[in-house]
Amino acid sequence: KFYQHATTEASQATLASVSPVFAVMKLDKEGNTTYFEKKKTELYQELGLQARDLRFQHLMSIATRNNRIIMRMEFLKAVITPEFLLILDYRNLNLEHWLFNELASQLAGEGQLVTYSLPFEFRAIEAILQYRISKLQGRLNTLQPQILETLEALVDPKLLSVDRSKLHILLQNGKSLSELETDLKVFKETILEILDEEELIEELCLSKWTDPQVFEESTSGIDHAEEMELLLENYYRQAEDLANEARELRVLIDDSESIIFINLDSHRNVMMRLNLQLTMGTFSLSLFGLIGVAFGMNLESSLEEDPRIFWLVTGIMFLGSGLIWRRLLSFLGRHLEPPLPPHVPAVLKKSQPAAGRVEIRNNLKAETFGLSRSTL
Repeated sequence: KFYQHATTEASQATLASVSPVFAVMKLDKEGNTTYFEKKKTELYQELGLQARDLRFQHLMSIATRNNRIIMRMEFLKAVITPEFLLILDYRNLNLEHWLFNELASQLAGEGQLVTYSLPFEFRAIEAILQYRISKLQGRLNTLQPQILETLEALVDPKLLSVDRSKLHILLQNGKSLSELETDLKVFKETILEILDEEELIEELCLSKWTDPQVFEESTSGIDHAEEMELLLENYYRQAEDLANEARELRVLIDDSESIIFINLDSHRNVMMRLNLQLTMGTFSLSLFGLIGVAFGMNLESSLEEDPRIFWLVTGIMFLGSGLIWRRLLSFLGRHLEPPLPPHVPAVLKKSQPAAGRVEIRNNLKAETFGLSRSTL
């Protein structure tokens, strides 16, 4: 028994020693701020929560338990009660400016959506959602000009080759845009999951269980549960607008990539055509060069005694090579031309029963085919 008791005490001491310690920032209704450190075991016992409720991850989530709201948003870990707001692990460079300069004033009621006073949890949720939306908006504002500038440089028709450094920058910006789209999707799904369940909306109204009189109809004639729904819908629409802008950037990147591939194919076709022309010229020249080879053999004939034979044979060689090359080029041009568009009847008939039969005739001119052909 003594051994078991000693082992239990040792295990408890070890558990207490490895228990994480949270650096907590506490803000009350008036915006007063206090700082302290507390172990995880002590903190969730004081708040009436369970250990898994304080197991924060970077994924966004909004949950309620025991009249407490637990919010996880990337680096932000918050627990909201009807009386105060706890920010856990607040020592983060991404949070310091907002925590020390903006959060206290927002919790005091400055900058809220309505002019009348709302319960504390409304102001806390609004402040956190506003912070998250502003971060997503800032990321989009940073990516948008970079992507537009890179695409403008890549699709410039004056450039004969694609700058690889610009493609690398576009690839990095595309990955960042994908991450932003994922974060926006998670944000919208989290908000929409609450909006689809009326019970979840009511659970977010913490003051309903502590002070029922607060949840009487407000001066605007709207119940506070409806106000919570309007609050969430507002930030859902903002996230939807950001998602639409990100989607437009994605479409613009895809269209620009198509243009880049078309330009590369065009340059590749020019090089292939040039290579084919040079091959034809080499073939035609070597074909008539056989005459020079025949005269260069160590055989005697009466022709080499005439001084005009050299110029005659040389002229025949170059003239014949030029004619053969020209013939091959014309053959190549005929087979590389785009085919004519299909024949369209010149008269299209359309019947209208109300006013009898009416014939609509569209005379398609030959210039249309010529324009389409030149465009192709």
